[in-house]
Amino acid sequence: MTLHLLCKDPESPNNGSPTLYYDDVAGTYLLQSWKITDAGRLASIVVPDHETVVEFPERLLKLFPPPETNCTPAQPQDLT
Repeated sequence: MTLHLLCKDPESPNNGSPTLYYDDVAGTYLLQSWKITDAGRLASIVVPDHETVVEFPERLLKLFPPPETNCTPAQPQDLT
């Protein structure tokens, strides 16, 4: 598995997190972000035991790569 760093939140005071990665073997994205701990918010959705919910700021969406890039970053940063 090779993880590629796609983008970090440039406005985050917490070391650039949230952060978006791409796994080129699984063909999936990984989003490192803030845990949701507010029970009231979590109670409004069904989350299976094998899943979790994270939150990220709206400003991060503009940094996501467009789908037509086939999930391949132009200049990947290998994290292995």
